[in-house]
Amino acid sequence: MEISHKELLDFISCFKQYLNYDLSEYSENSLMRRLDKVLTDNAITFDVLLHKISTDAKFCNLVMKQITVNTTELFRDKLMWQELQYKLLPEFEKKSSITIWHAGCSNGLEVYSLAILLHHMNLLDRCRIIATDINPDIIQQAIKGEYSLRLLDEFQIAFDNAIKENPYDSEFKNLHFDTYFEVNRKKEVIAIRQNIKNKPEFSVLDLVKLDDSFPMKFDIVLCRNVLIYFNNSLQKRVFEYFYNHMNSDAYLILGMQESMAWFMNSMFEKKGLFYKKCKE
Repeated sequence: MEISHKELLDFISCFKQYLNYDLSEYSENSLMRRLDKVLTDNAITFDVLLHKISTDAKFCNLVMKQITVNTTELFRDKLMWQELQYKLLPEFEKKSSITIWHAGCSNGLEVYSLAILLHHMNLLDRCRIIATDINPDIIQQAIKGEYSLRLLDEFQIAFDNAIKENPYDSEFKNLHFDTYFEVNRKKEVIAIRQNIKNKPEFSVLDLVKLDDSFPMKFDIVLCRNVLIYFNNSLQKRVFEYFYNHMNSDAYLILGMQESMAWFMNSMFEKKGLFYKKCKE
């Protein structure tokens, strides 16, 4: 279904009025694709969509989930996790405390991936991990730390690829999957073990409405596969916010398909797969 520019603006206005969420600085192309999917998945016209958003709170929440992308995987992009383990995290081994922010954490799988890696490297006890997402339902799922049993093979392969493969010929411990996951076939879930699940501090946060609510600065900020959905103006604002809330020599980690625009070169320097904060 083809959506006009006027219809897109009408949707943004309606979405903001009834869900109190501003999509005006999202990438237009990305938003068009997701809006088209909402119409197709719900088998409705554009006019019906606006009417239901304005009259049906339950439907509003459904649309919110469909518009805000919540896809992630355990140890997604193994090369990133391997470089994190063997190149970046060793720089923090002498620090007495490490602060980490996962911005746009989705269902928590990326957060728990990092917590597992930190535990494996004996760094978890000195870390504070803040994990945020715009969707309150997905945050509750992350806090629960339980995932469908049908993902077991996928989890085990991702775990082995990221943790057990060693492309840098560095010393490492051979970890077992069941050290971090409990498989409950009766409940048909894979549960994150308690010592890992208790570490992250999950909360709801809208990156469009960033303020100075964080009293701390971070050593590592992960914001993977989120900024690609924002336009340049909003991306710049978020990058500047990250920069101002990062310690010196801190790192920003983006998605493998994401890059930083040239106008941020004075703030961040590319180091392998990651971006290091430039000196203030």
